[in-house]
Amino acid sequence: MLTINVVTLFPEVFEASLRVSILGRAAEQGLVRYRVVQLREYTHDRHKTVDDYPYGGGAGMVLKPEPFFEAVEDLRPGGGPPIVLLSARGRPFSHRDAVRFAVGQQLTLLCGHYKDVDQRVADGLGAEELSLGDFVLSGGEPAALCVLDAVVRLLPGALGDHESAATDSHYDGLLSPPSYTRPPSYRGMDVPAVLLSGDHEQIARWREAEAERLTRERRPDLWARNAGE
Repeated sequence: MLTINVVTLFPEVFEASLRVSILGRAAEQGLVRYRVVQLREYTHDRHKTVDDYPYGGGAGMVLKPEPFFEAVEDLRPGGGPPIVLLSARGRPFSHRDAVRFAVGQQLTLLCGHYKDVDQRVADGLGAEELSLGDFVLSGGEPAALCVLDAVVRLLPGALGDHESAATDSHYDGLLSPPSYTRPPSYRGMDVPAVLLSGDHEQIARWREAEAERLTRERRPDLWARNAGE
């Protein structure tokens, strides 16, 4: 069973999401265990202070290192990877990361807030800094939920139908082809005839060609990487 730890200032962000749909079912089936802890529980002053002014001046507040270290040491005696700090400075999170985390036994996600997190959190805990893309969120919580969801859906039995995950975008390095369902015609837009033909060999070829076309057009970086492997 995979254990996912989340350290956050806002545990309530995760309460509903971890109880519903795939995330909730995976926990009910014993595939994953969630432990969400409040960062302020690891402070030692009466105001439960987690942030301070940045050295060198500048705007915003920086989250202090001590609460993060103590939270991780409490959740994971001895520490050890994978520990992830969600950060706009991090490298982009990918499907490969999700696969790597899904085959492990434990994953710890650290959610920042305010201006930044003291760099010693990442350096001292050996945390990977990961981002969702070239934009900034108000905190690490939405990003942590995305990482968590991407990992849990890959656990054997989480989806109930492995083929559903195996045909997703990025599973084999390509974007997925377009999907259609009933009705066959809607407001002048028709489902491609090949999908109605019943010829599974032709359908497979069409889907492969569409996946390649969309990847070339929309994600030339993925196409170049896939072609080079």
